[in-house]
Order: sequence, then C-alpha cells, then structure tokens
Amino acid sequence: MKENVVIRTISRFLVPFIQVYALYVIVHGALGAGGGFQGGVVFAASFILMIIAFDLPYVRQRFNYKWIVICSVLGVTIYATIGLLCLIPSGNYLEYGAIEAALGIPHLHGYLIDAVEVGIGITVMAAMTSIIYDISNKGGESS
Repeated sequence: MKENVVIRTISRFLVPFIQVYALYVIVHGALGAGGGFQGGVVFAASFILMIIAFDLPYVRQRFNYKWIVICSVLGVTIYATIGLLCLIPSGNYLEYGAIEAALGIPHLHGYLIDAVEVGIGITVMAAMTSIIYDISNKGGESS
C-alpha cells in the first residue's frame, strides 16, 4: 500500500480512543452491555487499524508475540486465581460472595467481577491479536 498520510494521521488519532473505549467496555461489562470478550475484541480491532495504516512489521515491532504470550498468561492467571480463591472458603468456582463473606468486606464482589472481566479482556485481546497476526502474515515474516 502506498504511503497515505490521511489514513496514518487518522489512525494515530483514533487508536488511543478505540483502546480507551475498549477498556470502558471491559470495566462496565458487569453493569450493562459489554464485558471482557467484547472489550477484548474492540481492543484487538485497534491493532487491525494499525496494521491497515502502518503494515504488519511496524505493528509487530511495537507489540510482538512475546507480549501476546505475556498478555495471554496474565489474563488467564487473573481469571483462574480469582476462581480458585473462591474455592478456599468452601465456595464454588467464581462464587464471589464466598470471598466477600470470608473476608467480611462488603461490596467486594463488584471489584472481583471487574477483575475477572479484565482477565477475560486481556486474554481475548491477546488471542484475537495473535489470530490477526497469523492471518496478516504473508509467509515471509518471522515471529
């Protein structure tokens, strides 16, 4: 693709707003429409826009496979840790009320739900970005 100043300029302007909106969708998913999956996909869409505007090698320099793996592990770890913490006070997996009752902290379940949504969002963003990279790779580029 030829150098297109308009697309690159608009992309530089829009990507941060798309990513902030994705974080909004993730954090407010428990209260309304959205959640970790939807926010993760929106966040990955910002990488698609960057690939369209700047090409795959440029984006890979900024966010390579090492970071994708780190984000995947981090997201799954957040999700699994909160789920396992719920089992300690004889609750079910992801039964937030068990932690809240054991610690005696009111309204803790809201924060735990948000943390699980963040974990899901990070994992989905990393997985979708990995898929985007694999689809966009023309065979000549290495990880």
